Formats: sequence, structure tokens, C-alpha cells
Amino acid sequence: MKIVAADVIVSSPDRNFVTLKITTDEGLTGLGDGTLNGRELSVASYLADHVVPLLIGRDPHRIEDTWQFLYRSAYWRRGPVTMAAIAAVDVALWDIKAKAAGMPLYQLLGGASRTGIMAYGHASGRDLPELFDSIRHHLELGFRSIRVQTSVPGINAVYGVAAQPSADGKRYDYEPAQRTPLPAEEDWDTRAYLRHLPGVFEAVRNEFGPELPLLHDGHHRMTPIQAAKLGKALEPYDLFWLEDCTPAENQEALRLVRQHTTTPLAIGEVFNTVWDYQTLIREQLIDYVRSAVTHTGGITAMRKLLDFAAQYQIKSGIHGPTDISPVGMAAALHLDLAIHNFGIQEYMQHGPLTNEVFRQSFTFTDGYLHPGEQPGLGVELDEEAAAKFPYQPAYLPYNRLKDGTVHDW
Repeated sequence: MKIVAADVIVSSPDRNFVTLKITTDEGLTGLGDGTLNGRELSVASYLADHVVPLLIGRDPHRIEDTWQFLYRSAYWRRGPVTMAAIAAVDVALWDIKAKAAGMPLYQLLGGASRTGIMAYGHASGRDLPELFDSIRHHLELGFRSIRVQTSVPGINAVYGVAAQPSADGKRYDYEPAQRTPLPAEEDWDTRAYLRHLPGVFEAVRNEFGPELPLLHDGHHRMTPIQAAKLGKALEPYDLFWLEDCTPAENQEALRLVRQHTTTPLAIGEVFNTVWDYQTLIREQLIDYVRSAVTHTGGITAMRKLLDFAAQYQIKSGIHGPTDISPVGMAAALHLDLAIHNFGIQEYMQHGPLTNEVFRQSFTFTDGYLHPGEQPGLGVELDEEAAAKFPYQPAYLPYNRLKDGTVHDW
């Protein structure tokens, strides 16, 4: 079998997606997700201009060899653009291999280790009544684990609160990237956030009881000592995890956080290789790996990363909001089902236009996801539908402190 074509398809149903479609001389096709939120065209160019010419004529079954070739032959390694492009190729090749075998992909990864994949949903509100309504709505949808994000008094806009004002006056339930010509500027005050958040979780626990798993995303905005303070303050409310409490490029910073709190820590949605985790995993400074299959080199690389984490009883918490296309989500679900050290899966339901473009076999029932039993990934791209939704510039917001300093977002 040989690869005879590889097409890069950029489409914007609900939001922008980059999809790679690989075709073989036997008529099999495979899909890969190369979406990089706010920088989609950089990956599309990397694929179309630099990777696709290298794929033509290659054996699609040689997945490991192709991965190593794309990673090592470019000389310039790592980085989100490179790793998203490699991930798109890797996932598309796994899709082809599983289709050739006539099996759902998880069977080629060792078969199912569980019957379903526990997912968490995103609840948010500008105040407690609105937050409680959002939590109840997600419980009605079937979620059994809930991420809680809330507005903070004195801050105009906080990441993850869908109902708050946006730069273009629209509500962004599916993702925070706004379709504006320039990134929206938001404000931030860490001390106000640290004062407000523990009371929010106290109220949520009083309203919904001790059994509901609750998660929270700090979105890289705290220094290590601030993160340690928040983790300690949240201990009475028994969080499932505190995510991205501090920028973890400085991996040693998590030593300080770990010394002061037993709140479980999840890190890594902005990471893209195992090297970003080396100290964090070896010293057991985190509890959950948050990388996306789409941004971390695909299934081949993520399986190795999670096997490394398993040696230290660290579990998966794969990134899965709507800036991961249904193709990337399906890849994550097949991996989730197969690995032993699964923890939880992030899941934001895509919008109706996205579901029109990407036909999916994965299901969500009673709080659990399953990738389905179709051969391959179980996702098909309707290229005619995709063509109806051309790329639209969209940017994630950014933060400034009260004195005008650009802050982490």
C-alpha cells in the first residue's frame, strides 16, 4: 500500500479546524486533526508546504518510522506547530491502519481496558445563581463530573465564563476564540481571584453535596506561591483537580506547590512533547497529564508519554474542548479506552455546524464517552459541507493587569 494523496482542509463550522486527509492507492483514507487554536494557518502551511510532499509514495503502515522521520529529519524539533502537524499525519495513519484491519482503532492499541470513558463538562456563571443553573444543566445532560469557572468581582472578563461580555457582543459557548480582527484585551487581578474562589467552591459544595467531582482551571495565571495558597485553600472542598495553577514551563516550580497542598494537580494542555513533562513526572509533581493528542504528536507520542506517566501512578486527563476537532476527540477516546492509567476526559459538545461537517460514531451516555465500533477512528469528513464554511480569523483573548502589564492567559 502507498500514499497517493494528502489534502489539507481548513474549515470553520462554529470555529476553525485544520484536517489532514491521507488517501492510499487501495482507496483507504485516514483523517488527522492539526488544529492549533488562533494559529491554524501556520499548521496548514507547515503541512501543505513541507510535510505533504514527503508523504507521497510512503507506506502508510509504517507509522513509527514516519513519526520519527517527520520529527528528526526537519532538524528543528518540537514546538506546537511542528507537533500538531506530526499529530495530524500520525492519527490519519492510525485511522488507515485500523480501517485496513477492519477494527475500531482501540482494538489495535490493545483492546478496551474499560467499558466507558468518564467525561467532565464545563459549567460557568457570572454569579452563584447562574453558576448553579449551569451545573444543573450539565447534570441534566448526563455529566457526572463538572469543571467550575466563575466571574470574579472587579474583573470584567474571566476565562471560561460563557455568559460574560465578549469583544464582538456574541456569546462563546463552544470556545473562547473570538472572531475579531485583533485579540480581545481582558483584565486580571490575582488577589481578587484568590479571595473570591474558595467561597465559590464552598457554596457549590453546600448546594450539590460532597460526592460530585469538581474541577477548576487556574489557566496559568498564578505564581508558584499563589498556586500553593489556592491549592491549600481549596482542600476542604475536595477537588478532583486544580488545573494549570502556574506556568509549568519552569517544571521545578511545581515542587513549591506540591510542598504546600494535597489538592491534585493537572498540567500540560500547552505542552507538546514528553520533554515538557520529564521533571514533573519523574518527581511526581502532578497527578494528571493534560496534553492533547492533537498538539502532542498524535497517538504514537501520547501513548509513550502516558506509559511513562503510568510508572509513577500519574493518570491521563486529555485536553478535549472544542478547539480539538471531532477527529482529534475520537483519537483521544480510542486511546482513553485502551490505556490502563486513564483518569478523566475533558468533553465540550461541538456545535451543530461542526457535527454537519464531521460525522461521528462516538457516543456520550450517562456521563461516559465511547468511540464506537466502526473501523478506524469512526469519523468521516463531509468535504462538501466543509467547503461551505471558509476560514475566519479568530483569536484567543489576552490579559493585562491593572497597571497595563501583559499577564498570562
